Amino acid sequence: MRRKPRIPPSPLPQRHGVDAVRLRLPAEGPWATVREHLVERLSGAGAGVVAGMFDAGEVVGADGSAVAPDAPYAPGTFVWFHRELPEEVPVPFPLEVVYRDEHIVVADKPHFLATTPRGSHVAQTALARLRRELDVPTLGSAHRLDRLTAGLVLFTVRPEERGAYQTLFRDRRVRKEYEAVAPYDAGLTLPRTVRSRIVKERGVLAAYEVAGEPNAVSRVELTARRADDGLGRYRLVPSTGQTHQLRVHMNALGVPILGDPLYPVVSGPVPAGDFRRPLQLLARKLEFTDPVTGREHRFRSTRSLLAWESYDDWAGRPPTADPPAR
Repeated sequence: MRRKPRIPPSPLPQRHGVDAVRLRLPAEGPWATVREHLVERLSGAGAGVVAGMFDAGEVVGADGSAVAPDAPYAPGTFVWFHRELPEEVPVPFPLEVVYRDEHIVVADKPHFLATTPRGSHVAQTALARLRRELDVPTLGSAHRLDRLTAGLVLFTVRPEERGAYQTLFRDRRVRKEYEAVAPYDAGLTLPRTVRSRIVKERGVLAAYEVAGEPNAVSRVELTARRADDGLGRYRLVPSTGQTHQLRVHMNALGVPILGDPLYPVVSGPVPAGDFRRPLQLLARKLEFTDPVTGREHRFRSTRSLLAWESYDDWAGRPPTADPPAR
């Protein structure tokens, strides 16, 4: 069996908490130079951008030395470079560290902050911010939360231990508990366990349910209700981890989570810089046995969901002296 090539460490330091891009040159191709290949591969950036990177010595090899603009194409070799970071609107909410030791960091993520760099969210992500704020460039994510969901996220300090913590989530050995605010429905019998098959297609914003063997299981409980605004507070306990699982299941029950831009109606992604009406979903608890130290960890978010504290503040409505309609 052919062994995978050893990947050398990055010769470039991080910028703003973001790793350099690593590319391995394909085994075959028509390119005479490394530059020709990158111009084709990074066509979206424009030939002038790639040429400028080479002229500035910003494309380097494994030894950290700049790759010359006329360097011959060498199949199988690695090159590194930093892409120009996109302009991002800073997320103006604190990212709180609730626990830290030599192996892990547990953070309480605010709404609107992506967990890891992806697409147009790069430096304004929980991972990049923590790397900068804690000065831990080796920090990696063990799992992730949607950008619109707030709450607890687990990060690893040592790259060689990351797989052990990721395995906890893969093998469903982490107990996760969420809290949500959604409409109250007197006709909905709770608690109940929702089971369905959820599909999320690449490039499609919303996931959806299909017939077939269930791959998504969620426990849904009502913990409180308010008669004045018709809202309920719910405890959600997923035992699987499909994309948008809790949002899909709450919508299927007829009580979509407040502030959801995808369920029941797809209104499009929330634009960067629009911090109004955050999705009322919070990763409240995280519990697991540490695979490295054997410690029993139990973490709880101290955040609150604004719509439950003050619906008018969440909705952006001015207060009124008139009693709400019942």
